[in-house]
Amino acid sequence: MTRPAIVTAVLIAALQTPALAQDAYLDDRSSPEALLRSLYNAVNRQEYARAFDYFSTPPAASLDTYQEGFADTDRVTLATGTTTSQGAAGSIYYALPVAIRATAKDGGEQVFAGCYTLRLSNPQIQGTPYTPMHIEKAALKPAEGDLEDALPASCGEGDPVESDVVLADAKALFASAYGQTCTAPSDTAEAEPRAYSIPFNYSYESEDTPKHEARLFRFHCDRGAYNALHVYLMANEEGSVSLLQFATPEIDVQYENDDTDGKVEEVRIIGYKADRQLVNSDYDPQTLTLTSYAKWRGIGDASASGTWIFREGSFSLVKYDVDASYNGEVDPITLLDYHTGP
Repeated sequence: MTRPAIVTAVLIAALQTPALAQDAYLDDRSSPEALLRSLYNAVNRQEYARAFDYFSTPPAASLDTYQEGFADTDRVTLATGTTTSQGAAGSIYYALPVAIRATAKDGGEQVFAGCYTLRLSNPQIQGTPYTPMHIEKAALKPAEGDLEDALPASCGEGDPVESDVVLADAKALFASAYGQTCTAPSDTAEAEPRAYSIPFNYSYESEDTPKHEARLFRFHCDRGAYNALHVYLMANEEGSVSLLQFATPEIDVQYENDDTDGKVEEVRIIGYKADRQLVNSDYDPQTLTLTSYAKWRGIGDASASGTWIFREGSFSLVKYDVDASYNGEVDPITLLDYHTGP
């Protein structure tokens, strides 16, 4: 495997007092990479007590001394390599290659590279107070060149740990946003989200512009007798994950004699809403389209279906069909169509 394939580069935005809001607060100990990102997030936000507390053994004689070490630092950029792990006496020790670029307030830059050692005590045998993953020690030395070149190839003899930081962030955001409303799937195949990479260019870019890449994640949310609910999250090329919502028509159906078993007299769009969930949905990477098909009852003779296409970095509603007749036949009508050619 080539070096670029194993490098996860995490850019941490420059922060200048008092513009702390530029960098969103991150406190994540779910993986060694996430913990290091949180460490330098704290440094960039000038939250030195939080950064200091990520270490099991103080990294300096005092918090004041630690903070003074960053007095001239404007921002820090982080790159991490492939983590290795070893188990010992109820704990897992992780060795993580790291390279950082420290940019001073006067614009000067200095690169450091080396290894972090992290420890996670077995959560199943811990009591209280609980000890989360923490940094045991760090050994960084001045280095030259780009972060990718300075990054050590490895830091330990243990087993490599496959780590997908963006996927971990997507799972954490899903749990935070939907943990109380979505139910765990009974089918183990649905326990992990489906993930897709979407290479694309903006319309204003030339044909030889390198592709951007978004990542789409589909999470199972709930399942009924004939409908399954999904929610979607998307990461941009910087790795920032967000919740997706989808433009969906709000419809009004007029039935003969106001009886849903009667003839459909009119189906009209009366507005639009943003849906956080899609029903019986799927993504087609060949056409860059998301589709949904919501059955109004089990036999599927009444339903609503939508199509959203990915373009310009987001999804747009391009087609919506409704079958409002409970007549045992599948005969939808198209309410809008910006997708099908003449």
